[in-house]
Amino acid sequence: MTSKRSLIRRATAVAAAATAAVVLAACGGGSDGSGSGSAHDGHGASASPSVSPSVSPSASAPARQGDHNAADAAFARGMVPHHRQAVEMAGLAATRAESAEVKKLAEEVEKAQDPEIKTLSGWLTSWGEQVPATGGDHGGHDMSGMMSDEEMKRLAASSGKAFDTAFLQLMVKHHEGAVAMARTEQADGTYRPAKDMAAAIVTSQGAEIARMNALLGRS
Repeated sequence: MTSKRSLIRRATAVAAAATAAVVLAACGGGSDGSGSGSAHDGHGASASPSVSPSVSPSASAPARQGDHNAADAAFARGMVPHHRQAVEMAGLAATRAESAEVKKLAEEVEKAQDPEIKTLSGWLTSWGEQVPATGGDHGGHDMSGMMSDEEMKRLAASSGKAFDTAFLQLMVKHHEGAVAMARTEQADGTYRPAKDMAAAIVTSQGAEIARMNALLGRS
């Protein structure tokens, strides 16, 4: 009897151990298989959204590069030839002006506006806009303050005090035109660097207008 009970206990223990092993294997297989599978699927699902942030910068880059409007393009197209003429006028002062103040002012105009021409031209190129050609008829530009060919010829033909007076009078008119163009850009433009340049033009050329009027004896 005791032997039989002992055999029954052993059989029961073996069966229980076998059952436990099967249950543990089943649980382990479920976590390894379906668990890792669901985790992998989860990464797969999150992998797709994670691609978007890395792609969006390049997708939005053209929008950032082209963050300008028609007013910005018009400002750049107009200011390039406008500045070119101012630099041309300033270049005449070195050999024709008599007043040291006029010569100094001309040098400052050339030093300030020549780099701006390069910047404006660079913007136009990056926007796919055509940079205005050099030379040509000065009077052909429909922009405020531009000198006509005849006015430029008279200025180039003068010297001494006559040049000083003509230069100051014409440059005041020229600067006033540039300030008007810059104010339009400030009001209507969207490209921040262009609006910043416009603000600088209003300030610097406004101050130069005051200086030139003082040299002309205007109140």
